[in-house]
Amino acid sequence: MSHGSGSVNGIVLDMATKSSRPRGFVRKRGNSYQVLVYAGVDPLTGKDSYLTESTRDERQIERVRTKLLGRVDQQRNAATKATLGYTLDAWFEVHDADPVTLAKYREYAERFLKPAIGDVAIAKLSARILEQFYGQLRRCRRRCGGKSFIEHWTDERHECGLVRHRRRREHDCAAARCRVLECKPHECEPLAASTIRQLHFIISGALGTAVRWDWIPSNPATVAKKPRLPRPKPTPPTPSQVARIVAAAWERDEAWGTLVWLVMVTGIRRGELVALRWRDIHLEAGVLEVRRNYVDGIEKDPKTHQIRRISLDEGTCQMLRSHHDRYAERIAELGIDPSEDAYVFSYEPDHSRPCNPDAVSHRYTATCSSVGVDSHLHALRHYSATELITQGVDLRTVAGRLGHAGGGTTTLRVYTAWVPESDKRAAAILAGRMAPPNAGRK
Repeated sequence: MSHGSGSVNGIVLDMATKSSRPRGFVRKRGNSYQVLVYAGVDPLTGKDSYLTESTRDERQIERVRTKLLGRVDQQRNAATKATLGYTLDAWFEVHDADPVTLAKYREYAERFLKPAIGDVAIAKLSARILEQFYGQLRRCRRRCGGKSFIEHWTDERHECGLVRHRRRREHDCAAARCRVLECKPHECEPLAASTIRQLHFIISGALGTAVRWDWIPSNPATVAKKPRLPRPKPTPPTPSQVARIVAAAWERDEAWGTLVWLVMVTGIRRGELVALRWRDIHLEAGVLEVRRNYVDGIEKDPKTHQIRRISLDEGTCQMLRSHHDRYAERIAELGIDPSEDAYVFSYEPDHSRPCNPDAVSHRYTATCSSVGVDSHLHALRHYSATELITQGVDLRTVAGRLGHAGGGTTTLRVYTAWVPESDKRAAAILAGRMAPPNAGRK
């Protein structure tokens, strides 16, 4: 490609003449256009570095190129011109987090942060700007400002009210349940306070790094008022409801009944449950070890990054022995020996893959509905904590079983519900210490 002015696939782009490097070029890949801009030599690898972004709209190529060139300029003048969007990308490159968490942070940045304040220079960010941004999200996640507009289901050219047919031949759309892609007027939907707090954490982390790198003198996020976290309102099922749920689960499938029972007696998290392997269960000692958490198809450390051990009663151990015997019988039919690495709960004949966590949640909700109970799997964790504390088990032990750090503060704040029976016993204890002043009067 010659310098000066050139074209790729019929698209003309300006070329830099000073550095003898192409200022930018485009590659056609399928239905997309990939825009590349030279960003200098990578100091770590010594190789040429390019910023890239793709678009399906040919008319957006120049806009994308201009944005990428602006990012190159920020790289050369980061201390004075770096935007929040660029700072976030730089922070993601160095932030020490597991891949699942980092992917979630990037998703939040692309969905909420960059479209709103990504182009603001970090030197101009202030606590006021951040608090106003949080306030907009509390009112509407789309930050509509009270304006009415049509919320289109795609950015591509389309016809509102398009019918997506499920059959190619002539048919009755209602009978075939063809989907109508209807664009509707926007309705404000506040962003959850917990999500806004997560955005605040991401901004604070990125700006804290910018302070360490001497890009800005101070971090405005440290003084900005972050949204209050609403007090949790756990709604565990009652003991009688749990009894009906467990019975229904056992009637459907012994393996399914074992899974539901294990959640009930251990309070284990969903991702920790499906990540259990047979080597984690020591039936002779009556101990279950939580070593992994299965999230978005990836196994990672438990939430507290620590192995925890949960004691099991003899009845539960016997139930798990029977579950293992069924597993051994199934794989014997396949001509395979039992493996300690096999997952305890799996839909695969050889237990080589864990159950899908979402499928487990959906099946549990359906089981609850079958016995007239409106509940979800995490509520069984609430139930475990609430029942243990109600029966007088000390807080530190309960927190240890649930995998909570901090000596049980989280356990009390989140996972225990007010139990009427316990409250009545408390009232009786206090009242029983002495007779009421008017006792015996007529």
